[in-house]
Amino acid sequence: MQLTRTGPIKICLIHGPNLNMLGVRDPDIYGKEDFDTLNKRLRDYATKNGLEVRITQSNSEGTIIDMIQDSRIWAEAIVINAGAYTHTSYAIRDALADSRLPVIEVHLTNIHAREEFRHTSVIAQVTTGQIAGFGTHSYILALEAAKNLVDESRR
Repeated sequence: MQLTRTGPIKICLIHGPNLNMLGVRDPDIYGKEDFDTLNKRLRDYATKNGLEVRITQSNSEGTIIDMIQDSRIWAEAIVINAGAYTHTSYAIRDALADSRLPVIEVHLTNIHAREEFRHTSVIAQVTTGQIAGFGTHSYILALEAAKNLVDESRR
């Protein structure tokens, strides 16, 4: 059942495995911006754009599923970078599908231009769209897309 909502758009933003290591892990691939700086930038963007964003991170598949399931209660959209689980987790895919929320899949790098195993996203079929290859700016683009989707559904 879709609720009619007013007020700030509520978005669940989930960082998957190893994203807490931004700035340390392969900076030539994933960039030099650290995890805390990225999250501050995302919170600032959210505040300026009428969004309420809850940002979480986990290296655990089960915890990510719990986050997705919990978002059904309060969120209007999900932005997720499932990390390596993008390519392997049918459980996360099923949780996203069951959420019945718009889902924006995010990747820092262009997964289609990297190793072949990264070309396949098992969650893509249940997402509204995918943003990849723009570094940490991919998250800002995803928040903007989620905001636009929710704005349209509120009309």
